[in-house]
Amino acid sequence: MSVKAKPDGYHTATPYLVIRGAKDAIEFYKNAFGAKELLRLENPDGSVAHAEVLIGDSPIMIGEEMKEMGYLSPKSVGGTGSSIMLYVDDADSIFAQAVAAGGQEERPVADQFYGDRSGMLLDPFGHRWAVATHIEDLTQDEVNRRFAEMLNCQSGESSTVNN
Repeated sequence: MSVKAKPDGYHTATPYLVIRGAKDAIEFYKNAFGAKELLRLENPDGSVAHAEVLIGDSPIMIGEEMKEMGYLSPKSVGGTGSSIMLYVDDADSIFAQAVAAGGQEERPVADQFYGDRSGMLLDPFGHRWAVATHIEDLTQDEVNRRFAEMLNCQSGESSTVNN
């Protein structure tokens, strides 16, 4: 019997979040996004060495910041250069739930030119989340046209964007 290169239940790319306050983050993700804790390994001091949560059908790995090893959280580096796209059935309610749990709204939920309804928030640990519901199937040409219209509106060349 051969071992699979990718374990069952995992995706080819799986986020690994380095967090200052990983225990609290796991609780936040449970309250904000309905995460289910799959695994937790604790260091002798009680901090999270490694944990895994499942949000929807996607596993997310979590580890406590370890500055001595170069594993730095967004809080230590002064921000994050990435975001997690979270597709849900109802972006408005999950976004509101995440903000109520302690997330900070960066961009309110709204219909987007590319066919999603989404909003952006920052979790209390410095990670950015786009919470979205796909509401419209579009061709690449339709997305390109809407993007061009949006850019024209931003530059003042047009007064409407066809969402």
